[in-house]
Amino acid sequence: MSVIRDVSQTKEIYARAGEQGWVIPCFCSENLTTTEAVLSAAEDFRKERELKFMPVILAITCLYPHRSQAVNYTHTRRWDIGLKIFTEEIKILCENGGPFENLDVMIHLDHIQHDLDAALLESKLSDYASVLYDASALPLEQNIAKTSDFVKKRGGDIVIEGACDEIMNADGEIRNDCTTPEQALYYWKETGVDLIVCNLGTEHRASGKDLQYRGDVSRQIKQEIGSRIVLHGTSSVSNEQVKNLYDDGICKVNIWTALERDSSPVLFADMARHAEELHKNLKYCTTLYRQNIVFGKMKSIAQEYFNMWYKI
Repeated sequence: MSVIRDVSQTKEIYARAGEQGWVIPCFCSENLTTTEAVLSAAEDFRKERELKFMPVILAITCLYPHRSQAVNYTHTRRWDIGLKIFTEEIKILCENGGPFENLDVMIHLDHIQHDLDAALLESKLSDYASVLYDASALPLEQNIAKTSDFVKKRGGDIVIEGACDEIMNADGEIRNDCTTPEQALYYWKETGVDLIVCNLGTEHRASGKDLQYRGDVSRQIKQEIGSRIVLHGTSSVSNEQVKNLYDDGICKVNIWTALERDSSPVLFADMARHAEELHKNLKYCTTLYRQNIVFGKMKSIAQEYFNMWYKI
């Protein structure tokens, strides 16, 4: 089906994934190497299992203060140019005879700020399947008012996620309590969003995996709003903790930190092994050499998530 943009098709993909008990991984990217590693992992998974349906989500943030991936995508450091390059690269790879045309690819706009990203939110958005409208830094009632207004304006154009809590960063000092079932239900009813990002004990950008994912809380929320929960901060917990997420009401999981955190040591180790050859062999000085190592590790990480959440 190639790149999915239509609201009804996007919702159909979530419904089909749900029928199979699949949690759709959403991989954030801020460079072509990451984008292609994820797509390559998905295509290999599809071919090996002879699947006719293989959903994958690629995502990017824009002016999100904690990580502006569209800004990092290009050395112009312009979010609009970075976003355009990211989007066009996916189209080239996944449409019109591209190597990944048999995947069901959805492009997601992640952590789009209600204020900083206002120009983007008011634009056409026709290339994107979904958006996380993020007003979570505001007090709950203001968050609800802002999000509800956006849903009324754009709900027919794009699948909308909302965040009833702010997911904190591992390097910060503030910690939030988990989202309560009552809070999730209230937020969902008042805003009308399609999906909800809930705080379930994880953190963004954690360097370790020592937190506890609260599946018990997620299951309680599921009883109130169904399987429409989105999990962020997965890299802050072990894969063992999150292998059965669909049973907890989670339909989508965002991933970025693990790709970057766990591929970098592999590159460093290989460079150290070949340190004496750096001035003798040009091979070990090239971007191609470095990217191939990172690509390979990122691809294997993505494959682990597909193996874990797409049970055949």
